[in-house]
Amino acid sequence: MFLLFSGLAYGQTLSLKPFKDDLFAYPAILSSEGAYTVVDYRELRDINARDKVPERRAQAQYVDTGVRKVQQDLLLKTDAGNIRHIAVGRTQGAAIIVLYLHGRGGSRKQGVDDFTFGGNFNRIKNLMAGNGGLYLSPDFSDFGDTGAAQIAALIGHYAERSPGAKIFIACGSMGGALCWKLAARKNTGGRIDGLLLLGSLWDESFFSSLAFKRRVPVFFGQGSKDPVFPVEKQEVFFRSILAKSKTYPARFVRFETGTHGTPIRMTDWRGTLNWMLSKAP
Repeated sequence: MFLLFSGLAYGQTLSLKPFKDDLFAYPAILSSEGAYTVVDYRELRDINARDKVPERRAQAQYVDTGVRKVQQDLLLKTDAGNIRHIAVGRTQGAAIIVLYLHGRGGSRKQGVDDFTFGGNFNRIKNLMAGNGGLYLSPDFSDFGDTGAAQIAALIGHYAERSPGAKIFIACGSMGGALCWKLAARKNTGGRIDGLLLLGSLWDESFFSSLAFKRRVPVFFGQGSKDPVFPVEKQEVFFRSILAKSKTYPARFVRFETGTHGTPIRMTDWRGTLNWMLSKAP
């Protein structure tokens, strides 16, 4: 741990060390052109063979539940309301902070479920705990201004306790509405270091946001057969970012034949966050 933080003190970029990389690597790349990648996805392999109980319980090798020792269910009282959230890792002095904002019908418990989504939430928990980081999975009132104010307050609280931390927000499905609102807010737009949209939506208000002006990295993961947010519309939005700036740090991963929840299951947390850490403003 000392080596990690002493290295950062000399201006080195944090790079997350591996955790089960061989199991969570993309199964096959069908095509890759610049910042746009198409990944092979097959339900029989990536759900049925990976899960002991399909969509409910991942095979044991994908999960390490020892991380629960550093997991806490907490309540933060703020002017925006009381915010229940689950914290995994260092609540003070963290080198990196990752938040997961759930979609409609979800709760703070979704983002820390060790066994659903093929164990991918367990992986991000272990990546944060093993790299001196903090992972947060909060509840919030809605996907509008009230919810955005609550998440902004949560970010502010932990940013003050970890002033050197890079902060990344991952938004699943409708949670993306909060990603874009947080990018637009002055307090969070100037504080966050990356956005991950997982089976989520688009918002052209991003172009006038402080986060866009700061060139905050954006990652899009989308299933090609997403029935909620069509992949074609998200691809158009992604390309519109690059049209405004060819060198803007944005990436798109299309999971071929994947559906709405596929990016939450399949996104490579470590590869994506290491890329974002290398591009963070």
